[in-house]
Amino acid sequence: MKTRAITAFFFTIVMLGSILLGSYTFTIFYLVLSVLALFEFYKLIKNSGIRPHRNIGLAAGSLIFLMAAGLHYLEYDVKYLLLCIPLIFSVFITELYKKNKIPFANISYTFVGFVYVTIPFCFFHALGFLKNWNEYNFHLPLAFLLMLWANDTGAYLFGVKYGKRKLFERHSPKKSWEGFFGGMFTSILVAFGLSFLFTESPAWVWIGMAVLIASFGTLGDLVESMLKRSLDTKDSGGLLPGHGGLLDRFDGLLLAAPVVYAYLYLILY
Repeated sequence: MKTRAITAFFFTIVMLGSILLGSYTFTIFYLVLSVLALFEFYKLIKNSGIRPHRNIGLAAGSLIFLMAAGLHYLEYDVKYLLLCIPLIFSVFITELYKKNKIPFANISYTFVGFVYVTIPFCFFHALGFLKNWNEYNFHLPLAFLLMLWANDTGAYLFGVKYGKRKLFERHSPKKSWEGFFGGMFTSILVAFGLSFLFTESPAWVWIGMAVLIASFGTLGDLVESMLKRSLDTKDSGGLLPGHGGLLDRFDGLLLAAPVVYAYLYLILY
């Protein structure tokens, strides 16, 4: 618990600093984070005997993130995102020169890495530019993380105190419906408080964001648990002592970020 608490303390400081220290720090930090998380995903999959194209995947993942981030800095036409396609689809050609009994499994999991890891981080990064396409604003990314952390904390505390009814025992035996709604309640409280601090949007927008984060953040946790169970692995990695890997810490973000971005974009713009 001591190791877990120390890691959580420094991890929180780094996360908050990455958001509050400006757009370039925000972009570079989440580029590195997305690449490390993608590396962790490929390493995890490799343990199952499947051989995703790690180097091509990491290069393509970096390019996808940089191209998506560049839209806000360089203001180029969206059509230039198509430049990612040759690199992404080069995995098919590379697989031709490998002797493997399951070539399309290798190809498939290379692509799954983009969808499951890289693209969600792109959407989270884009939250910082949602209010103004060319100007960074930390309000939405900060609010997202605070609500996500509030949901995780509330779910744990309510689950320990009142948890009786299993939420999804097959993939996560410790999660309960009481913990789920407790986490959502805590996240909504944080959202309501933020509505007084960040007044650019009405309270119901922030509360809607909290409900989505609690719902899809929990689903993200379950999906990552399903992945680890299918590979008979306890933790996705060991980068964060006492917490496991990056995928263990950002599993909620991976499913919630694209949904929250779509919600905010549709109702605000």
